Amino acid sequence: MVRLSAKEKAKEIHKILEDLYPTVPIPLDHTSPYTLLIAVLLSAQCTDERVNKVTPFLFEKADNPFTMSQLDVEEIKAIIRPCGLSPKKSKAIYDLSHILIDKHRGEVPQDLDALEKLPGVGHKTASVVMSQAFGVPAFPVDTHIQRLAYRWTLSTGKNVVKTEKDLKRLFPEESWNKLHLQIIFFGREYCPARGHDPYQCPICKVYGRKSLMK
Repeated sequence: MVRLSAKEKAKEIHKILEDLYPTVPIPLDHTSPYTLLIAVLLSAQCTDERVNKVTPFLFEKADNPFTMSQLDVEEIKAIIRPCGLSPKKSKAIYDLSHILIDKHRGEVPQDLDALEKLPGVGHKTASVVMSQAFGVPAFPVDTHIQRLAYRWTLSTGKNVVKTEKDLKRLFPEESWNKLHLQIIFFGREYCPARGHDPYQCPICKVYGRKSLMK
C-alpha cells in the first residue's frame, strides 16, 4: 500500500487512467442534445449496450421533441420495453418533450437546474447532458463510480452526492468531463463489481483500500 495524500493519490490515478484511455468515446449513441438526453434517461438500470440497440427504433420514429410529442405514450413504451421501467420512462419521455416545446422552444436547456426539473431527469442524467452535449464541466457520479472511488479511498462512498463532491475537490475541473468516462471504462475492464481481483487491478493493487486486499 502506497501512502499518499488524497490529492497525490488522485493525481497518480489520473495518470494511470490517461495512459490506459487517452481517448474515450461517449458510450451512448446520439446525434443531438435531445437524443442524448433520451438515451441517458433510458440507461437508468439498463446497460448502454441495450440502450444503443433500442434507440435507433425510437429515433427513427422521433428524434426531436416535436415529433416525440406526437407519439402515443403506449407506442413509446412498446419500443423502449427492453430497457426496463418502460411505463415510467415512456411517460417521462412524452412529458419532457412537451415541456421542452412549451418552456424551451423545443431545445434542451444548457442549464443544470432546468434539466433537473424535467420528468425522469435526475442530477446524474442532467450532469451527463451538460458534460457530453454541451461541454460544460460536470462530474456525473453513478453507483459504479461511487464504488470505485470507495475502493481507491478517494471517498467514503456513503452516497453519490458526497462522492461527487469529493471527486470534484480532488481532480482538476478541466479533467472532469473526460475523467468520469475513463473511470467507467476502467471499471468495466479492470475493476468490476463482481469477480474483482484487487491484486490484478492496476489501481487497486497500489492504491486500493486495505480491507479489499485481505
